[in-house]
Amino acid sequence: MVETMADTPDIAFERLAATILDGFWFHYPDWASTLGLHEHDARLSDRSAEGLAAESAWLAERAAELAEVDIAQLSVQNRVDAAILATRLRMMRFFLDDLHEYEWNPAEANPGVALYTLLARDYAPVATRLTAFAGRLRQVPAALTANRVLLAGKQLSRIHLELAIGQFEGTVDLLGGELEAALEEAEEVRPAIDAVRPAALEALRDHIAWLKERLAAGDAGEEDFRDPRIGAELFARKLSLHLDAEADAAAILARAEADLERVTEEITQAAADYEGVAVPEDAAERSALVRRVLNRLAEAVPDDDTVLEYARSAVLEQIAFVRGHDLMTVYDDPYEVVAMPEVHRGVAVAYCDPPGPLEPAEAGVQTILAISPTPEDWTQERVDSFFREYNLHMVHNLMVHEAMPGHLLQLQHSQRFESPTPIRAALWSGSFVEGWAVYAEELMARHGYPGAGDPAGVRLQQLKMQLRMIINTILDGRVHGHGMTEDEAMALMMDRGFQEEGEAAGKWRRALLSSAQLSTYYVGYTEVSDLVRDLRAAHPDWTERQLHDAVLGHGSPAVRYLRELLAL
Repeated sequence: MVETMADTPDIAFERLAATILDGFWFHYPDWASTLGLHEHDARLSDRSAEGLAAESAWLAERAAELAEVDIAQLSVQNRVDAAILATRLRMMRFFLDDLHEYEWNPAEANPGVALYTLLARDYAPVATRLTAFAGRLRQVPAALTANRVLLAGKQLSRIHLELAIGQFEGTVDLLGGELEAALEEAEEVRPAIDAVRPAALEALRDHIAWLKERLAAGDAGEEDFRDPRIGAELFARKLSLHLDAEADAAAILARAEADLERVTEEITQAAADYEGVAVPEDAAERSALVRRVLNRLAEAVPDDDTVLEYARSAVLEQIAFVRGHDLMTVYDDPYEVVAMPEVHRGVAVAYCDPPGPLEPAEAGVQTILAISPTPEDWTQERVDSFFREYNLHMVHNLMVHEAMPGHLLQLQHSQRFESPTPIRAALWSGSFVEGWAVYAEELMARHGYPGAGDPAGVRLQQLKMQLRMIINTILDGRVHGHGMTEDEAMALMMDRGFQEEGEAAGKWRRALLSSAQLSTYYVGYTEVSDLVRDLRAAHPDWTERQLHDAVLGHGSPAVRYLRELLAL
């Protein structure tokens, strides 16, 4: 790192941070696109063995340079950003050098998300985006060939192999109808697309066939599958890096198991109040009471044909409620509620996909709120079970989380934050983002949000979601660190969490497909709740709007840094 006589510690750090971030965008062009940086839109990441080795060496060099910075000499804003950047470098090195997921999770090589981003985001004219799309499409055959070389002879995870097959098939579909719809708006780019699409489609189909051969060989006992559980030691390290929280894996699991008992008591009391009866003494009767009330609420259900429109209406009602109660500043940025594209299906039920945090505000890019329809191969019984879980009351709670005042609003606040470096915008904290959304559920229920005309029903569903969040954390830790079995997990979710069988089965799958992510909700929620409590004590004269705007006014850092920024 070269410094001049005029450099202050802050200027030197900001220059180094810019260099490191530029390197990120070079190594991860698809990530850069999602953030709103479009210099590398025509490129795919080099995930070959040689590319990964070069990336690992680059990360080590940048981490060494950052370690030379005297953090104590920086401003508070840069001090926080330096800590965030250092943690991200450690996490990325952990993924490459220790976890090696790219060697056993074939879904990581799917170019579908990198391609879909260019179709879904209207940050530039369609012709500009399709020209970049053609550039990425041209690289698909070589990228998939390199991935097969990388995976040859490696033990793959069966469940990740199944996920990859489904998502790769979604990418093939993307190159049909969705791409054609975009080409109708920019026919001048069709020759460039037609020059590369046939080879890309052939490569994708060949790769899907190869993945299916690997799956069939494993099912026939010709090769072993890898356990998708990453083990206690790797899980503890990944959780620490992923959450950037003060508590460790053991402390998080212990608090979650204690909170499971507390929230069970709360939902039991709420169910008794709903029915106008006393809480039974017998544990089995208490459980039956909660299930009886939740089953009654689950009778009001949407279906695949109506759930999107119902979700759209729910968001409008929530915007009016937040404004009417002056809970925080609300913005009128554009958004839409859509069916989840196939390249994203198979893990979560819904997601919020905001504009790239580095996208210029004048681009007017809208937030996408996506909800997954039920899979076509599900039985009617499982579909019915799913919509009993995601009944009308739960859809309201879900949209509070994903939209208002959850992710949609929080990320709009984050988009408006300005800092000397773009680190906080680019490297946001998942635990803060998810923790705020869960806190938003509780906030709305506490203020009597009526949902489908039944505020007590919303409160019960919110408590059920809290149970689910807590159980997710227990699953995360016990599946990957303690060998929890499927039977144990299903019993925990269905008996203690009152979940429908379809939801529980999906969550078991998600616990195997991911690690550390399911804990972000609970850890973030406890940290955000504790922060709001302490901030309220420090500023008893603040209105709720002042309080919440202060929490949302510093981007999306981990709560440990937000405490420093708020002088707590």
